[in-house]
Amino acid sequence: MSEVKYTEDNIRSLDWKEHIRIRPGMYIGKLGDGSSQDDGIYILVKEILDNSIDEYVMGHGTKIEIVIDEGKVSIRDYGRGIPLGKVVDCVSKINTGGKYDSKAFKKSVGLNGVGTKAVNALSSYFKVQSIRDNETKIAVFSRGVIQEDDKVRKTDEANGTLFEFNPDDEIFKNYRFRAEYIENQLWNYAYLNSGLRIKYNGKTFYSKNGLLDLLERKAEPDSIRYPIIHLKAEDIEIALTHGEQYGEEYYSFVNGQNTTQGGTHLAAFREGIVRAVREFYGKNFDTKDIQTAVVGAISLRVEEPVFESQTKTKLGSINMGPDAPSVRSFVVDFLKLHLDNFLHKNAETAEALLKRIQQSERERKEISGIKKLANQRAKKANLHNKKLRDCRIHYSDNKGNDELKLNTTVFITEGDSASGSITKARNVQTEAVFSLRGKPLNCYGLSKKIVYQNEELNLLQHALNIEDGIDGLRYNRVVIATDADVDGMHIRLLLLTFFLQFFPELVKQGHLYILETPLFRVRDKKSTFYCYSEKEKQDAIKKLRGKAEVTRFKGLGEISPNEFEDFIGDNIHLEPVFLTQHTKIEDILSYYMGKNTPERQEFIIDNLKFELDEVEKKEVFDLEEEIVSAEVS
Repeated sequence: MSEVKYTEDNIRSLDWKEHIRIRPGMYIGKLGDGSSQDDGIYILVKEILDNSIDEYVMGHGTKIEIVIDEGKVSIRDYGRGIPLGKVVDCVSKINTGGKYDSKAFKKSVGLNGVGTKAVNALSSYFKVQSIRDNETKIAVFSRGVIQEDDKVRKTDEANGTLFEFNPDDEIFKNYRFRAEYIENQLWNYAYLNSGLRIKYNGKTFYSKNGLLDLLERKAEPDSIRYPIIHLKAEDIEIALTHGEQYGEEYYSFVNGQNTTQGGTHLAAFREGIVRAVREFYGKNFDTKDIQTAVVGAISLRVEEPVFESQTKTKLGSINMGPDAPSVRSFVVDFLKLHLDNFLHKNAETAEALLKRIQQSERERKEISGIKKLANQRAKKANLHNKKLRDCRIHYSDNKGNDELKLNTTVFITEGDSASGSITKARNVQTEAVFSLRGKPLNCYGLSKKIVYQNEELNLLQHALNIEDGIDGLRYNRVVIATDADVDGMHIRLLLLTFFLQFFPELVKQGHLYILETPLFRVRDKKSTFYCYSEKEKQDAIKKLRGKAEVTRFKGLGEISPNEFEDFIGDNIHLEPVFLTQHTKIEDILSYYMGKNTPERQEFIIDNLKFELDEVEKKEVFDLEEEIVSAEVS
């Protein structure tokens, strides 16, 4: 074998846009098609919006206008506008920006001067317009290459900046923006910037009371045990209550950035609650008894924050800033003082909080015995867990590639054939398979004790590592992969019931998905089409013109591993499970898994992913009667 020469010719220097386009994951996390709330297209929107928000924080402009139409994004703020002589540099030269001067942008998120450049490089069309003191400057780019560089001209428009861009479909394959994710992102901006008015596609997002409004929207009003506690001071704001749910539910932010993976500030928040409560009541309560059922939110302003990834989802800062106290002591001391004062002044809230802690204590002791035995069984099973074919990289890993961690996925399947096909086709680095044995238990109306009594559900919670909350969640995407038939929908509903009842934060934080697999394969000797609907099937038949061979997949086991590679790789079709603003989990579960009704039968029939014949319609009604008589009653 001849030796490969290593010379100057092997050394290559990439310019700023080439590096971003070759390694987009370093700048915006995973790419995705928009089905996940942390997909790259939403990071692009956030990077532009962060600049507009920073203008508002600095006291310039009280409204932002956003329009997203068929993949094109337009964002207009009414701040000061980029200095006209630096418009091109600010969107095309790395490490160029106005936020390095900490006096002007002391507690900004976007300190690295990369955000708008990444959007520019990853957009097939990118336009920036700055309006400043009756003058305006426009520049247009395509994939980071400048196309138009207009001269400064006069204008009557109000000061501010306009960005327009189309994410590049060479990089973001088959993408589409989901309004639910955009709206959730905008609500967070509104809560963190009281008084700012954001308009998006004709809808207005506005908050007067900050994190208090956030918790009022997120927490189910019928289930909270006492009115939301809302405390605020310079550089910190918290909101706190207890509900009836299992586990904990937190929303954390640093300098306006939603830190979905928490960090030092969230750890300090959880610790501060425990210490303040223990000192107020003068009792050494168990930590879990205090934290169980907490619904809380924290927003912190940190000077020059350090995040553990480019997408800024986890705070790594130890201190509040140079020559400033530690994040831990700042947050803990704030809670020890202000939460203690609040509870002294609000006796009814203090009494309700105490009763909730005592309830958690009773429930913990009631299941402690069976929990211990179940965990011992699970530990033994984990050594040779035939149900779980694990992957090598996990979402909870402390180190490693952030983009790969975001792609970690576990497929929950039913049956050996389906599990076998996915196992053979999966990416062993990031994709795991958990195999169910038949239909899981219907958990509706049952206590968490049943999770430990049922071996399969206990093994599932251990495989995901969510027994004590989702901080240690091992996979970013938990995907329910069932057949597109009557039994498959039933299993899907049973799993949804399990997660919504015992681990609602898994759903609320956007980790749960439904796998869509093709219903039909349409092919001739030259071409093959996989179709996800009757319409796609008919279109494929027309394209082939001749006599097409049509195969209908009723079960995942009918799809070969070679075919599955296409369906769980880059072309995966995932339908996210999310809760809208006014959704009540109890109402959902009682509708789908409670007493049988004609309305529910009609819903199931209407939402099956294939055409039902008369025999299959009878299967649905027989199944419904079976659910009621065997499980729910």
